[in-house]
Amino acid sequence: MKKKINIAIAGFGNIGSYFYKFLEKNKINISIKTGKIPLIKYICAKNINKKRLIKIPKSKWINNPLNLSLMDDVDIIVELIGGSEGVAKKLVFSALRNKKHVITANKALMAKYGDQLAALAEKNRVNLEYEASVAGGIPIIRSIKEGLIANKINKIYGILNGTTNFILSSMESSRKNFYEVLDNAKKLGFAESNPVSDLNGNDSAAKLRILSSIAFNKNISKNKILTEGIQNINLTDILYAKKFGYKIKLLSISEIKMNKLIERVHPCLISNDSFLANINGVLNAIVIDAMPVGKSVLQGEGAGAGPTSSALISDLCSILRGNIKYPFGISSKLRTKIIKFNILKHTSSSYLRIEVKDLPGVLSSITKIFAKNRISIKNLLQNPDKKNRKATIIIITHKNLEKNYNNLFSNLTKNKFVLKKPTFIRIEKV
Repeated sequence: MKKKINIAIAGFGNIGSYFYKFLEKNKINISIKTGKIPLIKYICAKNINKKRLIKIPKSKWINNPLNLSLMDDVDIIVELIGGSEGVAKKLVFSALRNKKHVITANKALMAKYGDQLAALAEKNRVNLEYEASVAGGIPIIRSIKEGLIANKINKIYGILNGTTNFILSSMESSRKNFYEVLDNAKKLGFAESNPVSDLNGNDSAAKLRILSSIAFNKNISKNKILTEGIQNINLTDILYAKKFGYKIKLLSISEIKMNKLIERVHPCLISNDSFLANINGVLNAIVIDAMPVGKSVLQGEGAGAGPTSSALISDLCSILRGNIKYPFGISSKLRTKIIKFNILKHTSSSYLRIEVKDLPGVLSSITKIFAKNRISIKNLLQNPDKKNRKATIIIITHKNLEKNYNNLFSNLTKNKFVLKKPTFIRIEKV
């Protein structure tokens, strides 16, 4: 006779309700594949009385989520509350201490406390599964931990945020400005009412910290990493990028350089013919560069109830099969501290858009600043606006140090001919 496994769901929004319905509908199929019968024993929600499309028996409702970790008849807790602090944090720590398996979609929690949670799970011989925390339904975490276990990973990069990808690709296709496209993304449900963490790159940075830790067998980075969002990208930049044969994407990049780790999240100009340039809408895509496999590519929907539930079910099945494993692929005792690569020594080509006064000698003044900072110009366009007595200068540079770009940017900002803060975007070969 198959053993019954009791599950508690903490957090019952769109994802929680979708997960519940999917599991109820497919539990026979899951039991065939795992040899265990998954049963949803309890559910906890912020508002129990909220009108829902599905009927939940009263016996399943629990008022206090923290009680779930203390119940003897709960084997697995699925945490869908969110946030790195408060109830979510208390619940997951308590669950692991009380030898409950935990499945979570909480990237913020894992990025901040993943090391401590992993050590606790290992100590108590329970699972901590978090596939849904990065890239939705794309099995990136399991691919790195298991599918590519024999490989030495050198670099991992890609598009980890569907909201920003939708905005950038929509600006290009519709030729509408940033705020018009953002409003549409909110109406379509592709952007939250307050999408700040998506737009400023923090969401992608949290996901990147998790992937870096798994890929390179390191503790999760507590260092400040280079993080820039897309708020300052406008339609003008997208159209000029197109003229030069590029598209603009928000990329998350993690790699080993000289035995040190460099992590960065920022907009990039990438060639039109690259794979990532053609990932549009809300899709995510991740490239893993490893030895001996070479480059592996995973793409799919990075958010939403369906993709997230797919990842949650995958984690559930792993637990039901009895696969007790290290949360980050190897023992917490063997993971090492990160030695951070000095970002100022990173080199790249770049795109700059500089708005200046339309006066004689301005261009000469600007190019002298570039020469002063040892930055070589590859391409230059000057677009005058006689009506408003200003001009836009577009410059593509050869490769140079991040340190020199910082000095250049500072000098340009102080220049009397420059009307506003220049736009600076790195060019990435991917």
